[in-house]
Amino acid sequence: SFAQQRITAIEEEMARTQKNKATMSHLCALKARKAALVRLVTEQNTKKSSTGEGFEVRATGDARVGFIGFPSVGKSTLLTALTGVYSEAADYEFTTLTCVPGVMHHEGAKVQILDLPGIIEGAKDGKGRGRQVMAAARSCDLILLVLDATKPVTHKIIIEKELHGFGIRL
Repeated sequence: SFAQQRITAIEEEMARTQKNKATMSHLCALKARKAALVRLVTEQNTKKSSTGEGFEVRATGDARVGFIGFPSVGKSTLLTALTGVYSEAADYEFTTLTCVPGVMHHEGAKVQILDLPGIIEGAKDGKGRGRQVMAAARSCDLILLVLDATKPVTHKIIIEKELHGFGIRL
Protein backbone atom coordinates (compact mmCIF):
# COMPACT_ATOMS: atom_id res chain seq x y z
CA SER A 1 0.00 0.00 0.00
CA PHE A 2 0.95 3.65 -0.24
CA ALA A 3 1.47 3.95 3.52
CA GLN A 4 3.85 0.97 3.54
CA GLN A 5 5.86 2.55 0.71
CA ARG A 6 6.07 5.84 2.63
CA ILE A 7 7.24 3.99 5.77
CA THR A 8 9.97 2.25 3.76
CA ALA A 9 11.05 5.55 2.17
CA ILE A 10 11.21 7.23 5.60
CA GLU A 11 13.28 4.35 7.01
CA GLU A 12 15.69 4.61 4.08
CA GLU A 13 16.05 8.36 4.57
CA MET A 14 16.66 7.87 8.30
CA ALA A 15 19.39 5.32 7.49
CA ARG A 16 21.06 7.74 5.03
CA THR A 17 20.97 10.74 7.37
CA GLN A 18 23.99 11.27 9.57
CA LYS A 19 23.24 11.48 13.25
CA ASN A 20 24.54 14.69 14.81
CA LYS A 21 23.24 17.86 16.49
CA ALA A 22 22.43 19.55 13.20
CA THR A 23 20.26 16.67 11.90
CA MET A 24 18.46 15.67 15.12
CA SER A 25 15.34 17.76 14.46
CA HIS A 26 15.05 16.31 10.95
CA LEU A 27 15.41 12.74 12.32
CA CYS A 28 12.81 13.42 15.00
CA ALA A 29 10.37 14.72 12.39
CA LEU A 30 10.94 11.58 10.31
CA LYS A 31 10.33 9.37 13.35
CA ALA A 32 7.07 11.22 14.06
CA ARG A 33 5.88 10.82 10.47
CA LYS A 34 6.80 7.13 10.52
CA ALA A 35 4.94 6.60 13.82
CA ALA A 36 1.81 8.26 12.42
CA LEU A 37 1.91 6.07 9.31
CA VAL A 38 2.47 2.90 11.36
CA ARG A 39 -0.53 3.82 13.54
CA LEU A 40 -2.63 4.38 10.41
CA VAL A 41 -1.63 1.00 8.94
CA THR A 42 -2.33 -0.73 12.26
CA GLU A 43 -5.79 0.85 12.52
CA GLN A 44 -6.61 -0.19 8.95
CA ASN A 45 -5.51 -3.77 9.63
CA THR A 46 -7.54 -3.86 12.85
CA LYS A 47 -10.65 -2.64 11.04
CA LYS A 48 -10.22 -5.32 8.40
CA SER A 49 -9.97 -8.08 11.00
CA SER A 50 -12.98 -7.05 13.10
CA THR A 51 -15.27 -9.55 11.39
CA GLY A 52 -15.69 -11.67 14.51
CA GLU A 53 -12.68 -13.90 13.83
CA GLY A 54 -9.73 -14.08 16.16
CA PHE A 55 -9.50 -12.59 19.63
CA GLU A 56 -10.86 -9.13 18.85
CA VAL A 57 -14.60 -9.82 18.90
CA ARG A 58 -17.10 -6.96 18.81
CA ALA A 59 -19.28 -6.97 21.92
CA THR A 60 -22.96 -7.60 21.29
CA GLY A 61 -25.92 -8.14 23.58
CA ASP A 62 -26.56 -7.19 27.17
CA ALA A 63 -23.74 -9.16 28.80
CA ARG A 64 -20.54 -10.96 27.85
CA VAL A 65 -19.47 -14.32 29.30
CA GLY A 66 -16.07 -15.88 28.70
CA PHE A 67 -15.34 -19.60 29.08
CA ILE A 68 -11.90 -20.13 30.65
CA GLY A 69 -10.32 -23.49 31.30
CA PHE A 70 -7.62 -25.96 30.40
CA PRO A 71 -7.65 -27.53 26.93
CA SER A 72 -10.21 -30.29 26.28
CA VAL A 73 -12.51 -29.66 29.25
CA GLY A 74 -15.71 -29.06 27.23
CA LYS A 75 -15.78 -25.31 26.57
CA SER A 76 -16.60 -25.72 22.86
CA THR A 77 -19.24 -28.38 23.55
CA LEU A 78 -20.88 -26.12 26.13
CA LEU A 79 -20.90 -23.16 23.71
CA THR A 80 -22.48 -25.31 20.99
CA ALA A 81 -25.13 -26.61 23.41
CA LEU A 82 -26.04 -23.15 24.75
CA THR A 83 -25.95 -21.07 21.56
CA GLY A 84 -26.20 -23.44 18.61
CA VAL A 85 -23.01 -21.92 17.16
CA TYR A 86 -20.69 -24.66 15.98
CA SER A 87 -17.33 -24.62 17.69
CA GLU A 88 -15.10 -27.49 16.66
CA ALA A 89 -14.51 -30.07 19.39
CA ALA A 90 -12.14 -33.02 18.97
CA ASP A 91 -10.23 -35.61 21.00
CA TYR A 92 -6.98 -33.64 20.86
CA GLU A 93 -5.98 -30.57 22.86
CA PHE A 94 -6.01 -27.02 21.48
CA THR A 95 -8.79 -27.62 18.96
CA THR A 96 -10.00 -24.04 19.48
CA LEU A 97 -7.23 -21.65 18.40
CA THR A 98 -9.20 -18.38 18.30
CA CYS A 99 -12.08 -16.84 20.19
CA VAL A 100 -15.42 -18.26 18.98
CA PRO A 101 -18.43 -16.04 19.82
CA GLY A 102 -22.03 -17.13 20.23
CA VAL A 103 -25.23 -15.47 21.46
CA MET A 104 -27.68 -17.03 23.91
CA HIS A 105 -31.12 -15.59 24.64
CA HIS A 106 -32.28 -15.85 28.25
CA GLU A 107 -35.48 -14.25 29.56
CA GLY A 108 -35.36 -11.48 26.95
CA ALA A 109 -31.66 -10.75 27.41
CA LYS A 110 -29.00 -11.36 24.78
CA VAL A 111 -25.89 -12.87 26.34
CA GLN A 112 -22.74 -13.10 24.23
CA ILE A 113 -20.66 -16.15 25.06
CA LEU A 114 -16.98 -16.42 24.10
CA ASP A 115 -15.33 -19.81 23.72
CA LEU A 116 -11.71 -18.97 24.46
CA PRO A 117 -8.78 -21.27 23.66
CA GLY A 118 -7.55 -23.39 26.55
CA ILE A 119 -4.97 -21.82 28.83
CA ILE A 120 -1.98 -23.61 30.29
CA GLU A 121 0.15 -23.03 33.33
CA GLY A 122 2.36 -20.01 32.63
CA ALA A 123 -0.27 -18.26 30.46
CA LYS A 124 0.14 -15.05 32.47
CA ASP A 125 3.78 -15.00 31.37
CA GLY A 126 2.84 -15.34 27.69
CA LYS A 127 3.09 -19.12 27.41
CA GLY A 128 0.95 -20.41 24.56
CA ARG A 129 -1.57 -17.75 23.57
CA GLY A 130 -2.03 -16.81 27.19
CA ARG A 131 -1.79 -13.05 26.84
CA GLN A 132 -4.36 -12.93 24.03
CA VAL A 133 -6.75 -15.23 25.89
CA MET A 134 -6.41 -13.23 29.10
CA ALA A 135 -6.96 -9.94 27.25
CA ALA A 136 -10.16 -11.32 25.74
CA ALA A 137 -11.25 -12.58 29.16
CA ARG A 138 -10.68 -9.11 30.63
CA SER A 139 -13.32 -7.68 28.31
CA CYS A 140 -15.97 -10.06 29.71
CA ASP A 141 -18.61 -9.16 32.29
CA LEU A 142 -18.50 -12.70 33.69
CA ILE A 143 -15.84 -15.39 33.53
CA LEU A 144 -17.01 -18.97 33.76
CA LEU A 145 -14.36 -21.47 34.77
CA VAL A 146 -14.93 -24.71 32.88
CA LEU A 147 -13.28 -27.63 34.68
CA ASP A 148 -13.03 -31.36 34.07
CA ALA A 149 -14.59 -33.13 37.08
CA THR A 150 -12.22 -36.09 36.63
CA LYS A 151 -9.13 -33.89 37.13
CA PRO A 152 -7.77 -32.77 40.52
CA VAL A 153 -9.03 -29.57 42.18
CA THR A 154 -5.53 -28.09 41.75
CA HIS A 155 -6.55 -27.25 38.15
CA LYS A 156 -9.01 -24.67 39.51
CA ILE A 157 -6.28 -23.18 41.71
CA ILE A 158 -3.85 -23.00 38.76
CA ILE A 159 -6.43 -21.18 36.60
CA GLU A 160 -7.21 -18.75 39.43
CA LYS A 161 -3.48 -18.01 39.82
CA GLU A 162 -3.13 -17.37 36.08
CA LEU A 163 -6.10 -14.98 36.11
CA HIS A 164 -4.80 -13.26 39.27
CA GLY A 165 -1.37 -12.85 37.65
CA PHE A 166 -3.03 -10.97 34.79
CA GLY A 167 -4.98 -8.68 37.11
CA ILE A 168 -8.31 -10.52 36.99
CA ARG A 169 -9.67 -10.98 40.51
CA LEU A 170 -12.37 -13.57 41.16
